[in-house]
Amino acid sequence: MDIPPPERSDDSVTITTLDNGFRIVTDAMASVETISLGVWVGIGTRHEEASENGVSHLLEHMAFKGTKRRSARDIAVEIENVGGVLNAYTGREQTAYYAKVLSNDLPLAVDIIADILQHSTYDAGELERERGVILQEIGQAEDTPDDIVFDYFQEAAFPDQSMGRPVLGRAEIIEGLQADTIARYQTSRYRPGNMVLAAAGKLEHRQLVNLAVKAFDSLPRGNAAALEPASYQGGESRYERELEQAHILLGFKGIGIHDPDYYASAVLSQLFGGGMSSRLFQEVREKRGLVYGIHSFASAWHDAGLFGIYAGTGADEAKELLPIVCDELLKLPHDISEEERCRAAAQLKAGILMAREKTSARCEHIASQLLVHDRIYTPAEIVAKVDAVGPTDLKRVAERLLASAPTLTAMGPVGNVMDLASLRRRLQA
Repeated sequence: MDIPPPERSDDSVTITTLDNGFRIVTDAMASVETISLGVWVGIGTRHEEASENGVSHLLEHMAFKGTKRRSARDIAVEIENVGGVLNAYTGREQTAYYAKVLSNDLPLAVDIIADILQHSTYDAGELERERGVILQEIGQAEDTPDDIVFDYFQEAAFPDQSMGRPVLGRAEIIEGLQADTIARYQTSRYRPGNMVLAAAGKLEHRQLVNLAVKAFDSLPRGNAAALEPASYQGGESRYERELEQAHILLGFKGIGIHDPDYYASAVLSQLFGGGMSSRLFQEVREKRGLVYGIHSFASAWHDAGLFGIYAGTGADEAKELLPIVCDELLKLPHDISEEERCRAAAQLKAGILMAREKTSARCEHIASQLLVHDRIYTPAEIVAKVDAVGPTDLKRVAERLLASAPTLTAMGPVGNVMDLASLRRRLQA
């Protein structure tokens, strides 16, 4: 195969795109002795049909359970024989299979990842065992209220659509998924054009390209299925449980990754509830003592976003919590100081630059950037975008959030939690 010439993103990042659309990207770090590498696939829970919810996550698990050349034990032993680690995760729009090894062991890591992504056998016995593992994982999530409440919140915000379904899947569907469904899903979704092989650490780009051309020789050609558009709706879901705390999520239609207000949304979330100096932490915890923990978040996807606030509080304190949060939200479009803006921006920039010290973070960054943007924004470019967020941008985003329908999810002793109708009236005050 003729290998196209590479292109440079910055002084350390190099990209090669093969004729089939498969992209190989490296971030060279001469000061380390290790390499983080993996394949990021632009496929996740959002790409599933309702009848197969959880298949992305089940596929991720089954990839490690044996190939035509390796048993599940062989996979584990080979990577650990060289002191490496191998893992994976599934998200709503991406699935990742990654490893960390010493620099000399790059060929082995590439071979194993290529093998599990192209030659998995989906052995019936392994499938039954892994099905049981995932059902336990689902049960564990159900027993962890501050975890599972986020799934219920997502479903309330995006009802009856793939964006609102749980990443782990539903137990009744997982119980029925068979090997042919998993194999068909992988063949139809995992295509070279939506896959990126990324590596960061002590390596040479050309070496990885040569290894990849030989190892990834069985990827199916063609394009993956189109993405179902997301449609934020908002709504309310309440789950009465015998718990010590009420777990409460309040959210609004957020900002997508490609939206011009993406960075303004991130800064706003940081100053509102991103740290101990944030408004929510100071007002709700430090001043009033209503919660142990409270934070805001801005989740962003291809064509949608969620801006949310999570808090865990006692049954008695729950009555006071949401009215105070609403009052703080109403202040946002009118009362943001320059000190707050600068502090929030500094926190975001520090997080971006501190992550540069880790091979794993740099590897994930370059892979996700290519999948999402078809290019890699350098840290300097991202920092500049954060610095460019001004008071008018924050005001505009705050107004956008408050103009949308709210989503409210509560779990535990929820009798004192404000209902959605009352919350809407409070936000319109």
